[in-house]
Amino acid sequence: MDHLTFESPLGPISLHAHDDHLTGVSIGVAHAHSTPTALLVRAQEQLTEYLEGNRTSFDLPLHLSGTEFQEAIWSALQEIPYGHKESYQALGKKAGRGKAPRAVGGAVGRNPLPIIVPCHRILASDGRITGYSGGNGIPTKKWLLDLEGVTYR
Repeated sequence: MDHLTFESPLGPISLHAHDDHLTGVSIGVAHAHSTPTALLVRAQEQLTEYLEGNRTSFDLPLHLSGTEFQEAIWSALQEIPYGHKESYQALGKKAGRGKAPRAVGGAVGRNPLPIIVPCHRILASDGRITGYSGGNGIPTKKWLLDLEGVTYR
């Protein structure tokens, strides 16, 4: 597995890749890195552009590995455009997984590619931020939502 860590407004961000696919993003965590691959350099460039407000989508080969349920949720997350939000319940419906917001929340929290697979765009049905597993938690999620101009309670 290849790693690259870089500094960002959210603190260190570590990128993980395997077999020419991005497999992980860790916010607020510095990992020892190997010789940067072209993919990791491209991912760093795209994330930096996003964090500077100059990019609204990513064009990277991804590999998400989880349960069938998690992968369905992660796939549905990728369909939420920049500057938009969804509730956990609506996300579950989009993924064809019914109305199980708690289970959806569990899958969202295990997203291995935060920001790129935009789990920060998921809010409670009343617009509240209920948690975030990346970086400093809720302050990191607020920063990302503010960057995109998404309103929340």
